[in-house]
Formats: sequence, structure tokens, C-alpha cells
Amino acid sequence: MSRLGDLIRLERTRQGLTHKQVARKCGVSDKYLMEVEAGTRIIADDQARRILKTMGLSQQNETDFTLDDIAATVDLQSAVPQLAKAVEKKPAEKPKAEKDDGVSGSIWLDALSGVLKHVPIYNAVMKEVGHRLLPITGGKIEGASPDKVYYFMAPDNALRGFRVQKGDLLLVVPAQAAVDGAIMLLQTPQGKLLRKVKRVNDYQAMLQKYDEAFESEIKNYNELTFVGRCVRLEAEL
Repeated sequence: MSRLGDLIRLERTRQGLTHKQVARKCGVSDKYLMEVEAGTRIIADDQARRILKTMGLSQQNETDFTLDDIAATVDLQSAVPQLAKAVEKKPAEKPKAEKDDGVSGSIWLDALSGVLKHVPIYNAVMKEVGHRLLPITGGKIEGASPDKVYYFMAPDNALRGFRVQKGDLLLVVPAQAAVDGAIMLLQTPQGKLLRKVKRVNDYQAMLQKYDEAFESEIKNYNELTFVGRCVRLEAEL
């Protein structure tokens, strides 16, 4: 449920109105209204004002909502596909408002796209195979520029002993130096490689893998090219 959805639902039930009655007054479908109440629909600010006014809450407009309130007006888990599609379509110039349930041009969409980032998922050959929406905090994701982070799909079970299996997604942030104890993404002549890294001394690092058995090799830093550090793991159950 969302703050806006709660307001609409409470006022509608207080007045003894059905979804269809309110939807007809607002010029939207009853299905659309039910999704707004349930918090699964991203709603444009002009549409929100229209519904609130119809429900007798005309004094409540977008100037009364903080950024947190705006982000809370939708259940993001349920609305992720819609938001992702809207952010993808969003051009540099503000488009004309779409009729009824469109979100393009909405100040709410602008706010949400400012706190969420469409983060790509890459496979072993760095081909984009999907995406995830992640929150931006203080202008960063996991302390890095939102444009520099991405998910890397584990290509094999080389790190299964470290709870990383083939097909799992690891969120990568830029790192050009070894981070002791971290799972890191390296660039090799054969392609990208995931390994757990242990610092040996100022000149060498141990690269570890653990499938059926634990294996390691010590390399000089000048032989290694670190691409990033893995800071988050997403696995299918």
C-alpha cells in the first residue's frame, strides 16, 4: 500500500463510493484506480491532483509531498517493470503529458528516476542480458557513480565454495587495486575472471577459487588487471 493509495481508498470508502463511481468521475478505468490504491501503479502528478480533488482532498497537492513521500506513493517491487520502461523511454526534453494513466513528464517520475538507476547485467563476454533497478543514495550506488556500476553474471562454479554459483549476479563497483578478502573481477587475455583475492605482500596477491576443491595461485600485481570489486550477490533460490 502507498500513502496516496491509502488516502484515496479511505476517502472513497468513507463516502461509500465504488471504484467504478470514482473512476467515472476521474475519467480513468476502475482497474487503474484499484492499482493506484494497491500501490502498484506509478501515477502522474496531474492525474494525482485530479483524483485527490475528486475525492475532496484538493488541498493535498505535490508541493505537500517530500521526495520520500513521492517515492513511497508506489510499491516499487510491483511497479519495477513499468518504471523501468518509463525511464527507458524518458527523453532529454520533457514530453507532452500522456492522457490519463501516462507517467512521462510527471514530476513524480522525474523524482523516482533521480533516486533509482537502471543497472545493466552483463554476461562473461560483457553482453547486456538484463537489468535491475537500484536505489541511488547521496548520488551514488554502493559508494560509486551510478553510471559505473553493473551486474556481472557468474559464468561458472569456480567460486561455489564461496557461495557464488553459475548464473548468480554480482554487483561490481570500479576498483583498480586489490581489496584483501574481496571477490574481484579481473581482465585477462582470455576474458573476464572472478576470483577471491588475498593480499600476500606489497607486490603479490593470491587468487583463490573453490569448486570441488580449494585452489589458489600467487601472482605479481604487475601481472594483474583489476576491473572491479563485487559488493553484492543476488542468487536464485
